[in-house]
Amino acid sequence: MESRLKVLGHPVHPMLVTLPVGLFVTAVIFDVIDVAGGPAILGEVAYWNISVGLIGGILAAGAGAVDLRAIPRNTRAKRIGVMHALVNTAMILLFAGVWVVRTAAYQRGAGGGLLAIEIVAVAGTGLAAWLGGELVDRLGVGVDREADLNAPNSLSATRLGRAGDDR
Repeated sequence: MESRLKVLGHPVHPMLVTLPVGLFVTAVIFDVIDVAGGPAILGEVAYWNISVGLIGGILAAGAGAVDLRAIPRNTRAKRIGVMHALVNTAMILLFAGVWVVRTAAYQRGAGGGLLAIEIVAVAGTGLAAWLGGELVDRLGVGVDREADLNAPNSLSATRLGRAGDDR
């Protein structure tokens, strides 16, 4: 099943997920260092990582929803896609809750309780990423119908060599 939302021949959803995942993981690392006695600026940077990660996560979720709608019903791919979406939504909500609490605080660093929620959220993000990998790598969701080891460039106006090739 080919992705419905593309830019320059490539699916948008996988492009968008890397930013929030990287920002959330980095935020947790910075908060661990901050809570362990590192420089307080890391807690502030972690807060801003979560802020931008939430924006990226919402954009990635929108692109993912477009592709999820295109997956045929009553398939393993649809079940995994729905689970992927639900886990990601829960992780975005966890990080959003942490963000709200930190926004209201005088200092933007995370305490032990917030850090524990962040660690759970990052672990859940790992699960969601695995489910996304299962969709693409095992089930071919979002993969171009003409994908193969000798496929032409995605920017090609024509697919040269496709009509009469011997495979």
